[in-house]
Amino acid sequence: MMQKGRLLGLALCCCAMHTSFAQVRYEMLLEKNWKFTKGDVSNAAEQQFNDAAWQTVTVPHDWAIYGPFGQDNDKQNVAITQNGEKAASVKSGRTGGLPFIGTGWYRTHFTVPQFGAGKKVSIIFDGAMSNAVVYVNGQKAGNWAYGYNSFHLDVTKLLLPGKENTLAVRLENQSESSRWYPGAGLYRNVHVVVTDDIHIPVWGTYVTTPVIENGFAKVNLKTQVEIPGNTFKPLVLVTEIRDNKGQVVSKASNNLTTLDQFQFSQDFGVDKPELWSPETPTLYTAVSKLYDGQELKDEYTTTFGIRTIKYEAVKGFSLNGQVRKFKGVCNHHDLGPLGAAINVSALRRQLEILKDMGCDAIRTSHNMPAPELMQLCDELGFMVMAESFDEWKTPKVKHGYSQYFSEWAEKDIVNLVHSNRNHPSVIMWSIGNEVPDQGAPGGNKLAKWLQDICHREDPTRPVTVGMDRIDDAITKNFAAVLDIAGFNYKPHRYAEANSKLPQGFIMGTETASTISSRGVYKFPVEKKQVTADADNQCSSYDLNYCYWSQVPDDEFVKQDDLQYVIGEFVWTGFDYLGEPTPYDEKWPSHSSYFGIVDLAGIPKDRFYLYRSRWNPTQQTLHILPHWTWPGREGQITPVFVYTNYPSAELFVNGKSAGKRTKDTTTNQSRYRLMWNDVVYQPGSLRVVAYDANGKAIAEETVTTAGKPHHVELVPEKKTIKADGKELAFFTAKVVDAKGNLCPDADNLLQFTVKGAGTYRAVANGDAANTELFHLPQMHVFKGMLTVIAQSTEEAGNLTMEVKAAGIKGASATVTTTK
Repeated sequence: MMQKGRLLGLALCCCAMHTSFAQVRYEMLLEKNWKFTKGDVSNAAEQQFNDAAWQTVTVPHDWAIYGPFGQDNDKQNVAITQNGEKAASVKSGRTGGLPFIGTGWYRTHFTVPQFGAGKKVSIIFDGAMSNAVVYVNGQKAGNWAYGYNSFHLDVTKLLLPGKENTLAVRLENQSESSRWYPGAGLYRNVHVVVTDDIHIPVWGTYVTTPVIENGFAKVNLKTQVEIPGNTFKPLVLVTEIRDNKGQVVSKASNNLTTLDQFQFSQDFGVDKPELWSPETPTLYTAVSKLYDGQELKDEYTTTFGIRTIKYEAVKGFSLNGQVRKFKGVCNHHDLGPLGAAINVSALRRQLEILKDMGCDAIRTSHNMPAPELMQLCDELGFMVMAESFDEWKTPKVKHGYSQYFSEWAEKDIVNLVHSNRNHPSVIMWSIGNEVPDQGAPGGNKLAKWLQDICHREDPTRPVTVGMDRIDDAITKNFAAVLDIAGFNYKPHRYAEANSKLPQGFIMGTETASTISSRGVYKFPVEKKQVTADADNQCSSYDLNYCYWSQVPDDEFVKQDDLQYVIGEFVWTGFDYLGEPTPYDEKWPSHSSYFGIVDLAGIPKDRFYLYRSRWNPTQQTLHILPHWTWPGREGQITPVFVYTNYPSAELFVNGKSAGKRTKDTTTNQSRYRLMWNDVVYQPGSLRVVAYDANGKAIAEETVTTAGKPHHVELVPEKKTIKADGKELAFFTAKVVDAKGNLCPDADNLLQFTVKGAGTYRAVANGDAANTELFHLPQMHVFKGMLTVIAQSTEEAGNLTMEVKAAGIKGASATVTTTK
């Protein structure tokens, strides 16, 4: 058992290899020219099966994101017990209203020129949704049930040297198997890895830094080797540690002995190490060469970071000796209009938006993450709670993970840990979320069993569970067995829980669940539990919450005032497909309202509330609502300002409405500046912010908009890679003749991409919108949307053109480079 308060050495791997090394290790991605069909097909695994009539797709691929939306797609008649429901009701959009249920087949043909006698070949699936059964040349190679986990198969005996090989994958998604949109298909990458038969296996290294002090770090690298027949050979492993500039900073050479059990253990000293943190995400690499005599048998690169983590009673969490609190968000794995299909540039965009908000931590809710997410978190500087399951033995949905738990849970945890334990970003493991087993007999024993597996495979990191049943968790000895007591939506009970539990610190594993629709404002403005309205939207005054949850400020108070509370993970960073609370019984609603950022990647007002607290060194000054309210003349229309400055003065049509200063009168007045008695008249709102010395430091203006006049189209980046994968994101706004956003515009925009790119998808952030993402047209929502193009493999100019009836269109160009 891990001792509370113990210094936790880091462990960081990564290493999906994407290049060949010294001609002894070769990896290729199986991306293009896959054949796909929906539905079960007899004999589809056979090598000679004729798949010419099937659809040609590129992997990663999500078959269901293309729709159409429908309220009968995975309609569930259930009572959501974790939401406190007592009676079953029909949930039409719970899993997004997309057609992911059923069987799908994928087939591809590939050759492996590097394969022959004395070689080994593995196929790695980063994720396949779900119940994957894999066939090579008509023979079953293996299977894996859990669609979120990475797994690998040894296919050496099934391959044909020097000939074309056939890979076929059968996937099946059951109805009522999820609480959100899970995606469908080969939605993550598929790798073929060729090595010598004497080699370092998949995920075969494990890095820790057991000592970091006085400008010195000790690095330990454990490296597994595989030898045919498990017959000992006196191998030699030579490893260089290189810094982020590629300079060798340490080196070791070790001989394998009969006592080593096919594992090298190498120690390195690194002087003046650059420590990994969200502020300084410095990475190192260990380049290992495996020799049999003078013959190079394998070369393997392990990416890692040097850092310490420590959890202590009262004091809380420390990174590299510095106490800090997690400013985290929970995120599901889908990428909005792109579905579940992984895309590095879309993931990077999400993380960059969160980084600007001041977020420094991600919870992979509620499943194993994609390798690309972990690599980006390493590179960009995000601490990660890597999560495993949403169910254990007791089900939440009819065909959820509970059906696999007994057979697969240990295998799934082992793969989660082995594939991610070398990432410096991982600072804890989560073995579950709101599992009903919190209150079941023996639930605490299941928790200990899963935690012990994590400790066995990685002794350096603690383990948590997102717990919602706080009374059961405390009284039934569930929370006490965990390294970290993580609670969902319980800020009002943190003090009680901390007094009754042994750890001496508490974490908000899931917080807030405030709900809002970007650009929607409802009156009267009041803090309340939200109910379903006729428009299928929620107010963006950020005062609406679910009966089990809170508004952001109510969590902020506990985070700021209680030292032993070590941070929070907000539900959620981005809106996601499925779970359209409070409209899960009211179609059409297919995506969540919880996000700080909407499904199109456009920040909601709440983004600036979090930014004002989480990113204090950067100026934040944001006014809400908009100021275009025909028909509200003379009516009370409250104005809120989110800012990192202590006070501000509001001017309405040039007249001061008074100066407000943050105070402790209420939780809201502590973090927001509010003018609750403003009367609407067309014109302008101007806010002037003052620093702690009373000096005017910044100002912002919002103006009443005129009629829609033209489209403003702005690319988020001016240059992208011409690799056939990178995406260009454009924000389209309908504005008046002076360039003011028309906040109620709903014009239909149509898109054309010319030059070195192709149209990819569009989203407007409206949870009730059922227009298909992949068609080159969509109505703006509250005047805005995001449209996406994809580069080709030829460098040049990618031009997005937008047209709209009755207003002027626009175009914008992005350069694509090799």
